[in-house]
Amino acid sequence: MSSSSALAEVLGEALVGADGEEVPVSALGGRGVSLVGLYFGCSLGGPCAPLGASLAAFYGRFRAEAAAGGAQRLEIVFVSAEQEQPQWQEALRAMPWLALPFADKHRKLKLWNKYRVSNIPSLIFIDAATGKVVCRNGLLVIRDDPEGLEFPWGPKPFSEVVAGPLLRNNGQSVDSASLEGSHVGVYFSAHWCPPCRSLTRVLVESYRKIKEAGQKFEIVFVSADRSEDSFKQYFSEMPWLAVPYSDEARRSRLNRLYGIQGIPTLIVLDPKGDVITRQGRVEVLNDIECREFPWHPKPVLELTDSNAVQLNEGPCLVLFVDSEDDGESEAAKQLIQPIAEKIIAKYKAKDEEAPLLFFVAGEDDMTDSLRDYTNLPEAAPLLTILDMSARAKYVMDVEEITPEIVETFVSDFLADKLKPEPI
Repeated sequence: MSSSSALAEVLGEALVGADGEEVPVSALGGRGVSLVGLYFGCSLGGPCAPLGASLAAFYGRFRAEAAAGGAQRLEIVFVSAEQEQPQWQEALRAMPWLALPFADKHRKLKLWNKYRVSNIPSLIFIDAATGKVVCRNGLLVIRDDPEGLEFPWGPKPFSEVVAGPLLRNNGQSVDSASLEGSHVGVYFSAHWCPPCRSLTRVLVESYRKIKEAGQKFEIVFVSADRSEDSFKQYFSEMPWLAVPYSDEARRSRLNRLYGIQGIPTLIVLDPKGDVITRQGRVEVLNDIECREFPWHPKPVLELTDSNAVQLNEGPCLVLFVDSEDDGESEAAKQLIQPIAEKIIAKYKAKDEEAPLLFFVAGEDDMTDSLRDYTNLPEAAPLLTILDMSARAKYVMDVEEITPEIVETFVSDFLADKLKPEPI
C-alpha cells in the first residue's frame, strides 16, 4: 500500500485548510510529510484553549523549516468534537493546520473509536507512510520537547525508557536492570485519586500472592502525585519499586510510551518488555486469587461490574443470554470465540488493535441497567453491537444465534453495512 493510500484509508481523500480550501491527502506526501498529528479537540474557547498557543508555536517551527527550503515533516489534522458547523468553522479559522471536513461525521467517529480517544484535547502521531501509531500522547511531546528535537518521537523499548535508578519505600535504590527476566506491572497512580487508592490496596495483596507463588514479578510505580510529600506518603504503602518523583522527565516519557489518558492504569509487560495487557486494573479486580496471572487477554469476556468500563472504549459486541440456564454463558462464549480470535489475529497482523471487543452478558443488576440505558428488548439470546461514544446500537433479535449469524453481523458492521439505532 502506498503512503498516500495508507493515509487516505485513515483520513479519507481530502482535508480542509483554514481558508476552506480542499487539500488532497495524496498531496501530503509531495510536501515531504512523514508524520501526521491527529488533534482531537474542540473550539479554542473550550477545554482545548490552553493548548492552542503552544501547539501553534510547535507546529510553526516545522512550517518555518519547510519555508527555509526543507521538507514539511509534520502535518496536523484537526478532528473536531464540535456538533455545530459555525463553531467548527470558527475554530478552524484560528488554526494554521488542516482539518477533517465537518460533513464527514462518520469518519470522525471511526477515528475516535480507532484510536480509543476518551478525553480532549488529545494528540496522536501516526506514520504518514503506514498509518500506524507512533506516539499516543503527543501533548506530552509538546511539553517535553517543544523544539521538536526528538522528532519523530517513535516508541522506544521499555528497558530504555525506564533506565536509571528505582526506589524502594525505605529509601534504598535499585538499578532498573534488576527488572530483566521478570514480568513487570507499570502502575500509573496518585494518592489524590480515590479509585487509585482502592486499587492499590487490592494490588498489594495480588503482588504478595504472585511473589509467594514463586513468579518473577515486579511493579514500578509512576506517580501522578502533586507533591513529593504526597508521593512519599502514598509510596510508603507500596512494597514495590518507583521511579523517583524528582525524575519528572522519566515519568513523563513512561506516560508518553503507553499513551496514558487516565489513572489508575496498570500495564502488564512480559519479560521482554512487550505489553501483555493494558487492562491490568480490570484483571486484578476480576482475579483476586491471581490464578490467571500474567493476564493474557481473553478474546471473549464475561461482562462484570469491574470490566464494564471497557464498554466506553469503543464498539463492543455483547451477546445477552439467559444466565438462569446453566452452561448458557459458556456455550455463548464458545460460539463467539473463534470469530473473535479471527478478528483479533487479523488486526494484530497489521499491528493494530481489534476494532471490536467481545462480551457475553448474563442476567444481573448491572446487565439490567445496561439494557435499560441502551433501551434494548428483554429478549435472550440477543446479539448486539453497542457503540457508547457514538450513542449507537445495532441489534440482531433472532430465535437462534449461530456462528454464521454472528460472523455476518460482525463483517457487516466492519463494512459499514448496518444501520445504527440511537441509544
